[in-house]
Amino acid sequence: MRNAIVLGVLLVPLLMGCGQKVTQETPNTSAAAATPAAVGEGMCAEHGVLEAICTKCHPKLIPVFQARGDWCPEHGFPMSVCPIHHPERGGRPEAQVAIDEAPASGTKIRFKTLETAREAGIETVPAVAGMEGAGVIATATIIADASHMAVVNPLAAGVVRSIKADLGSRVARGAPLAILESSAVGEDRSRLQAARSRASVAEANYHREKELYEKGVSALREVEEAQREWEAAKAEASAASSSLGMIGTSEGAAGAYVLRAPISGVVTKRTATLGRLVDTDDALFEIVDVSELWADIDVPEVHAPRVRPGQRVVFTTDGLPGREFHGTIKFISPVIEPQTRTAKARAALSNREGLLRANVYAKARIVDDGNRASVLIPKAAVQEAKGVQLVFVQLAIDAYEARRVKTTPAANNMVAIASDVRPGDRVVTTGSFLLKTETLKESIGAGCCEVEAPKP
Repeated sequence: MRNAIVLGVLLVPLLMGCGQKVTQETPNTSAAAATPAAVGEGMCAEHGVLEAICTKCHPKLIPVFQARGDWCPEHGFPMSVCPIHHPERGGRPEAQVAIDEAPASGTKIRFKTLETAREAGIETVPAVAGMEGAGVIATATIIADASHMAVVNPLAAGVVRSIKADLGSRVARGAPLAILESSAVGEDRSRLQAARSRASVAEANYHREKELYEKGVSALREVEEAQREWEAAKAEASAASSSLGMIGTSEGAAGAYVLRAPISGVVTKRTATLGRLVDTDDALFEIVDVSELWADIDVPEVHAPRVRPGQRVVFTTDGLPGREFHGTIKFISPVIEPQTRTAKARAALSNREGLLRANVYAKARIVDDGNRASVLIPKAAVQEAKGVQLVFVQLAIDAYEARRVKTTPAANNMVAIASDVRPGDRVVTTGSFLLKTETLKESIGAGCCEVEAPKP
């Protein structure tokens, strides 16, 4: 692990065990003779790791590394220095060992009086057992769904006479956006009217000729000619009506027609202005339906094999703290980006409340199919101090204990934690910030508590 290893509980007296083992080695064997050459300064000769973090000699350090997720249960060493998994490190961490200033697990906070404890307004809830899917954490970009976007052009060249929707307007499908006046539309309407009149006359003439033919007055040729004329007039009227139907209008004054929204959504762009002469190539409005969005997820190369279509994804953004958005993986690219060493995954994301905006960044947690047992607590119970996550467990009405944790997002504003917190332990929600300030040396705090560091 590249992060600095927390050794806040290490004290010089704890280091005596490894040193004593070195002095007890018998120098007259061939194995012992090779040891001084193989063991560097500060190393545990018996176990081949840095003596300051030798968990074989100092088992009290084990919970420290487990709380940070730096633990190899198979071999009983911190994973960052495990000589089996990382022989190239020679039993030393990659980063220099450092001691952080955050409260250690086991730090106890006790109110000076029971009355003070009651007045502090501390609220607790029990930690609960749950089944939370393991996940892949990645960054994501929220984008608009191209199938839910529309660029609206004039359906016929003309002049903008009225604007019915402005930038930011929420419109329904079919709602008017603008009224335009077009000479082409006026010509089509005139042609339609003329064709309908011609068809009406031709129909009457056909019925008259047919009646005369049945009485033996008119020839069959005259009936057929009248029928052809009627059919031609109807075809011309149908063509004119279809031309106007493509524009979405048939009746109206002169050449005016209404430009309507093809989808429901929000107007995100408007270039239409009153009196402007526009052609069919001019984009006058852009409408985006934000109720359905896409999320482009950058999945690290090492985790790409774990991602499959159909997996559930939980999204969070910095702009909407405490809110979660859920989606489903629809696609995972078979190609790794050479610059970022990530595979692009795309998820469909519901945004019915309209809280998310396109082009914002988000954190994505892709939930694995298999579930694992977890301890779940509310997000409000977690405090951060010096880069370390803490929860406070109630020991008595006036006594609490700090526990270091590592959290994984879960549903319903809960988090899954890795620590020695057990189901049923009561963790502090309201008032956890007060307890945190009491444990920090440089913090003024409320001065209402006594803090006792854990014994080594």
